[in-house]
Amino acid sequence: QVQLVESGGGLVQPGGSLRLSCAASGFSFRWYDMNWYRQTPGEQRELVAGITVGGATTYADSVKGRFVISRDNAEKQLYLQMNSLKPEDTAVYYCHPDSSFTNSWGQGTQVTVSS
Repeated sequence: QVQLVESGGGLVQPGGSLRLSCAASGFSFRWYDMNWYRQTPGEQRELVAGITVGGATTYADSVKGRFVISRDNAEKQLYLQMNSLKPEDTAVYYCHPDSSFTNSWGQGTQVTVSS
């Protein structure tokens, strides 16, 4: 079955950096566009960044110029390099295929930006 395991979150000061990873299994990772989402308590999940099978990337305006999404198809890994972090980036971050073929979500990884 589909498994998505996010890691790399933590507590970081404003202006700091983190690199999130997502290990995917149970589906043909290389054939799916992939997204990173984030969610804060009481809010809907927000699309942060996406990457196509061909490597084209898109970003939410709030993270453009600070975050970089990438993928390693051989290792079935998705990454999110987050730079110049702000307190408003605090959230649980999730990865997921850009597809409705699965409703499975990982546990997410908590990112907290605070001094």
